Amino acid sequence: MAVLLTTGQAAAELDCAITTLRRLIRADVLPGLSHRGVRVMIPLDVVQALHQRPHAPLHHLDAREIAVLRVDAARHADEDDHTWTGYAPHLGADRLLTSLRGWWRCDPTSIATAGLLPVTLSGYVVAVLTCLDTWQRNDQGRYAFPNARLAGYITDLATPTMELTSTRQDDRALATLLLGTRLQSHSGGPIAYVTTAG
Repeated sequence: MAVLLTTGQAAAELDCAITTLRRLIRADVLPGLSHRGVRVMIPLDVVQALHQRPHAPLHHLDAREIAVLRVDAARHADEDDHTWTGYAPHLGADRLLTSLRGWWRCDPTSIATAGLLPVTLSGYVVAVLTCLDTWQRNDQGRYAFPNARLAGYITDLATPTMELTSTRQDDRALATLLLGTRLQSHSGGPIAYVTTAG
């Protein structure tokens, strides 16, 4: 019989805040969840798999610095160009791309120079965007990347299980390198900048 942990116990095992773990639960990237009354129960082996996820091998990237898009679990958005914001694999590739490619306060030149944008949820890379050399700016000083490609995304973070959505070999290689890894970043907004030591 599988050992099940409460959200609080799982967060303690992962040394993270309960709110951080709840983002992963709401995004539906953890397998085997069950409910005991109002409590969400998480299998111990899933928690151990998350704990053992390697750190992103940023030293393999060509850029000295990359931007990281830090998102929450997907929720409905009332915007002209998209109806969802944030991350959840059930959105599928097309809606996921639309929800992730803007609008943020950022340095678009830096993002374009790096050539990729890892998307993290609770510190884990759940998607990778490429083809970021064209951008738009709105009246609020936020930027979007209308030609961005979704190189791939995670459907199950524990295994991890990836959907490689680009046909380009370089995109698929970047997605395979980064998806499911841990990538910590710190920022007051959705975009953070991380040095790669590359």
